Amino acid sequence: MRAHPNLTPVDDLGSQLFPSQAPLRFAHFPLRPCQALFPGAQTPAGNIADGSYLGPQRLGWGNAGHMQAKKRYFILLSAGSCLALLFYFGGLQFRASRSHSRREEHSGRNGLHHPSPDHFWPRFPDALRPFVPWDQLENEDSSVHVSPRQKREANSSIYKGKKCRMESCFDFTLCKKNGFKVYVYPQQKGEKIAESYQNILAAIEGSRFYTSDPSQACLFVLSLDTLDRDQLSPQYVHNLRSKVQSLHLWNNGRNHLIFNLYSGTWPDYTEDVGFDIGQAMLAKASISTENFRPNFDVSIPLFSKDHPRTGGERGFLKFNTIPPLRKYMLVFKGKRYLTGIGSDTRNALYHVHNGEDVVLLTTCKHGKDWQKHKDSRCDRDNTEYEKYDYREMLHNATFCLVPRGRRLGSFRFLEALQAACVPVMLSNGWELPFSEVINWNQAAVIGDERLLLQIPSTIRSIHQDKILALRQQTQFLWEAYFSSVEKIVLTTLEIIQDRIFKHISRNSLIWNKHPGGLFVLPQYSSYLGDFPYYYANLGLKPPSKFTAVIHAVTPLVSQSQPVLKLLVAAAKSQYCAQIIVLWNCDKPLPAKHRWPATSVPVIVIEGESKVMSSRFLPYDNIITDAVLSLDEDTVLSTTEVDFAFTVWQSFPERIVGYPARSHFWDNSKERWGYTSKWTNDYSMVLTGAAIYHKYYHYLYTHYLPASLKNMVDQLANCEDILMNFLVSAVTKLPPIKVTQKKQYKETMMGQTSRASRWADPDHFAQRQSCMNTFASWFGYMPLIHSQMRLDPVLFKDQVSILRKKYRDIERL
Repeated sequence: MRAHPNLTPVDDLGSQLFPSQAPLRFAHFPLRPCQALFPGAQTPAGNIADGSYLGPQRLGWGNAGHMQAKKRYFILLSAGSCLALLFYFGGLQFRASRSHSRREEHSGRNGLHHPSPDHFWPRFPDALRPFVPWDQLENEDSSVHVSPRQKREANSSIYKGKKCRMESCFDFTLCKKNGFKVYVYPQQKGEKIAESYQNILAAIEGSRFYTSDPSQACLFVLSLDTLDRDQLSPQYVHNLRSKVQSLHLWNNGRNHLIFNLYSGTWPDYTEDVGFDIGQAMLAKASISTENFRPNFDVSIPLFSKDHPRTGGERGFLKFNTIPPLRKYMLVFKGKRYLTGIGSDTRNALYHVHNGEDVVLLTTCKHGKDWQKHKDSRCDRDNTEYEKYDYREMLHNATFCLVPRGRRLGSFRFLEALQAACVPVMLSNGWELPFSEVINWNQAAVIGDERLLLQIPSTIRSIHQDKILALRQQTQFLWEAYFSSVEKIVLTTLEIIQDRIFKHISRNSLIWNKHPGGLFVLPQYSSYLGDFPYYYANLGLKPPSKFTAVIHAVTPLVSQSQPVLKLLVAAAKSQYCAQIIVLWNCDKPLPAKHRWPATSVPVIVIEGESKVMSSRFLPYDNIITDAVLSLDEDTVLSTTEVDFAFTVWQSFPERIVGYPARSHFWDNSKERWGYTSKWTNDYSMVLTGAAIYHKYYHYLYTHYLPASLKNMVDQLANCEDILMNFLVSAVTKLPPIKVTQKKQYKETMMGQTSRASRWADPDHFAQRQSCMNTFASWFGYMPLIHSQMRLDPVLFKDQVSILRKKYRDIERL
């Protein structure tokens, strides 16, 4: 048979459709393939097969009508055959295109490329894409921009465990027996550790989570410095891959936490940390939402090497100004990158800068070769840059721009928080620090790099009330979670602990409201109403009853001793629910009949260790939230007890009481001093006669380190100072003194008793030393001076004593 001159031979066509298979054989057909299927059919032009006309008699048709009917049947049959043929060849083409695309995809993954010949048949796009897992699809798309070698290196490190979650890559059984304990590998000889990483390890080792026994650990932290993984950095640790793999507890990174501030290097600054992290969690700065593994990794802020290890400075907001507007509406001062990643946004800031209330300054003058790459704006920008002082701008700006740098994170973020300058984030794709627990919409404006020109109009539209709320929240977050390396580390560990013990984890209110997640321990209670900070949020009234806890250290030899008078006075209070006598005396417990009869229960607890810190243990016998703490030689009337408790009900998070003391800075000795002199202010209310919430017993016992409590027990002194340090650190507020009474001790106390320690000359020197030791551990001085004293209404007023509710107070 002769092929038609306008057709491609079918053998060749099959080879084009299926280049990797043997050619398909089809019957040859002329221009009208539907008719070619019926070689016996005739047309007026002649036989379809050989072109000759045979006439109607050749087929034996009897008449024209019968012939017309058969023609109609023939046409219908031909049309149906055409449709069948069309679907047949279309299906082949569809399958061929899919087969070809798979081969191309397979070749692309192996770094190969086969040029495909031009097909005679048109290639139609795939309307239905085959199903692939989301992470596989993402990697395939990224391969367009990343070379296969880079992709393999990336997959061998951070992205290898991209599917890791707590449920799949963390062993919870290690945490069930001993709770949440963290083990730090011992430092290897010859390994250099940067100061920032030393601060991180020191914060862990000084925390209540630390254990030196790996068999008790729930979480493991490397002693190898992983903070700076920029290969051009002098802090870069070489051969980290082999060093990590050689650790006998590594276990492919399971239950390990890796801290990292810098990853990748010039020019692309990828998030690859340079070694296989396996199933380890990352506490990483500048991490992108694309690579962040929710509820597994922790995003931490980028902090400088000068960031304080403990304590840290307080926020710069000293008082609330109304309206809350400053000299500048929006400011920024920083480097401008002429080329490479991170250059686009900063290079466009000059479009928004107006030199008045929007001051956005950049400089090209950084790096060794900046003059080689400088553009036409560099000289003008550098001149403008030198005119402004950065710290002055921070203190006088309402909003601070935080654009991305080479990496997503920036030092400007923490600087803005501390300065009470509301951060305006311009770093698309950045997983903000501690985003798992912190609601950043309450403290920052989240912008879009693509909408830079709309930033000024957007922030101008924010109402003043909202600005004030944003500013106040920046101060809370700064002081609660970011002011020191220790707080950043502890926040990271607390977040992980909440994931492990979900049934007692903190909620969003705890993390985003004062005093924050570090001071609200969920092991104490899962109900917010059991803490003194959330009564207003829950619409609850403060407790209406208290438990008096009397610390007894001298034997009971007389019925006229001060401790018995004190017990009776406290029991007569209308607010007293019970009295607990903590017997820390060396002598045996007195007989039951030696204690006076009272209208409230009296429980005597014999201290096991008989140390000073035992008075602040969270005893189960304390059934009320309010605790009236009393020394055995305290002299208080029932009226004084009642008034102090009513004041405490208005300030349930503070210490409220009678004996006040103060601290000061001694310039000559360059240390903190302690004084009991009567001055115009005070910073402590001693727990010998004070009311506070019983949660502080739990916090004293479980939050403070053993070293401080051991010091208190060895000296048998300073426990009241330490409690004041703790409460002021939590509340950021001073205690409250009530009434003018200053003498609250029994002057007839025998000089041979342990209570006579107040007359011991070493007692005062010990308290001076305690002040400085406590301040060193906290990293700053948490005590706050106050000049407020609360007296009853009509106190000392020239009215009848009968009109006064607390009339007995004036007689004392």
